[in-house]
Amino acid sequence: MKLLLLAIAPIFIIIFYIYLMDKYDKEPKRLLLASFLLGAVGSIIITLVIYLGFDMILPLKDKFSVPQQFIKAFIVVALTEEFSKYIIVRFFAQPKQAFDEPYDGIMYAVMVSMGFAATENVIYVLEGGYVTGFLRAFTAVPAHATFGILMGYFMGKAKFSKNRIQLNLMGLLLAVIFHGFYDFFLFIDFIPGIWIGAFVSLILGIILSRKAIKIHQENSHFKN
Repeated sequence: MKLLLLAIAPIFIIIFYIYLMDKYDKEPKRLLLASFLLGAVGSIIITLVIYLGFDMILPLKDKFSVPQQFIKAFIVVALTEEFSKYIIVRFFAQPKQAFDEPYDGIMYAVMVSMGFAATENVIYVLEGGYVTGFLRAFTAVPAHATFGILMGYFMGKAKFSKNRIQLNLMGLLLAVIFHGFYDFFLFIDFIPGIWIGAFVSLILGIILSRKAIKIHQENSHFKN
């Protein structure tokens, strides 16, 4: 029970923070819950199916090959996972009438991302124990949040722009880039000290995420 609590606590701390940052027009809780559940179940299923496809057509067996780990980080993992979140935000949340200000892109993308992270985190923490839980609470979980914020920032802009396709895809691309770099530096940890790059990527993601939140708060249709 304590391990389960450790696994989900950072998820809901982040959700609560992002929800509080939605200052001017709170989203319906049923839609937020639906987005979270779709991330926790739907995104995971989509990811697993794509993983199986990659494993059959693009086996990457050499854990000490930098090029193979680059492909694994950016294409197999980052693109697959972020795409599985993206399509839920794009086709479930973005068309909703309640999605009525730019910040909503961040709100819904984070809910989907945190749903995905919740399922992933429970699996890893129950398997790895308390040390894994504490480490992921300050690394993988906030990393997934930043990927969601960066994606959602552009998807929030897209809803109210004539360049919807380009902005939506920009959000997906940015999430994949940050996710890819974060994982890549961890995958090639056989190179001494290279893992520091993952934390640099995470810190940069957090800085940009804070700016993204502030910009959409300032641009809310409901501010005045």
